Amino acid sequence: MNSYSVADATKPYTEYDMIRDHTELPELPNFRSQLLYAFLRKSSDLVDNSELYAIVVSLAQMGLDTHDLVSETNERKEKKEARSRQLKVLAGDYFSSRFYQLLAQAGQVEMTRHMAFAICEVNKLKMNLYLRMRQWKMTAEEYVQASVTIKMQLYLTFSRVLEGLKPNSWHDMLQGYTRCEVLLDELHRLEKGNDVRSGWAFWHLLQVGTKEERKQLQQGDTDPGKLRMLFHKYNVRATLLQMLELQFKLLSDKIRQFDSEKLVNELNRIGDPFAKALTATRALEEV
Repeated sequence: MNSYSVADATKPYTEYDMIRDHTELPELPNFRSQLLYAFLRKSSDLVDNSELYAIVVSLAQMGLDTHDLVSETNERKEKKEARSRQLKVLAGDYFSSRFYQLLAQAGQVEMTRHMAFAICEVNKLKMNLYLRMRQWKMTAEEYVQASVTIKMQLYLTFSRVLEGLKPNSWHDMLQGYTRCEVLLDELHRLEKGNDVRSGWAFWHLLQVGTKEERKQLQQGDTDPGKLRMLFHKYNVRATLLQMLELQFKLLSDKIRQFDSEKLVNELNRIGDPFAKALTATRALEEV
């Protein structure tokens, strides 16, 4: 299995018609899982379990991400909405149970313990983030860094077993790719208009907007049209794009420092979607 088939190897545990037909599921954490697989393959002691670890961490992350999509309240009583909400809860539980099952079948008791601890840490970090957001104690950069830390947490479980590689290489690459992933997700959120009130753009506007604009944002008095006007006024999309370009350049520079040409090529392939997204976005900017 090469690094690009991690997602395919995970699909038998996530592709169910009943779930896909009746509710929305998050994307597989491809960037992080492919990166993990590439690094595990570099260690002779870990290569035999590289596929297993890449699959189980993908399933654990899918379980967490699926539960994040569950609405806070169950006020909408329509049959379709109620079924969708229930399936998200059940699907998240199912993905989590499958990762436990796979590790148990492989006799990976110690890794099961480490993964369970990491999941607890993820939930703690999320609670701290939500609390700070509710208290308006958040800058746009702090939001990005908190999001990166949360997404990294399960994958940091493997720092201990990867410590024999180039010092800090696993942590640096994981952080670099995850930051690119977060920024790309925020660009997509902005372009699709999906829940922008809880994303980077919202917190950025709270920093750069006028006192009256910040008050309206905090009170929820801005409709989608007004939000789009503010995004245009403060060049929100261009600022976010510049952040992604800078982060991708920093990541690319670090990748070139590895001695292994094979690993460099693999890491570049994993990051190729970032380069394509930047190229496509620049093309739209020029139209």
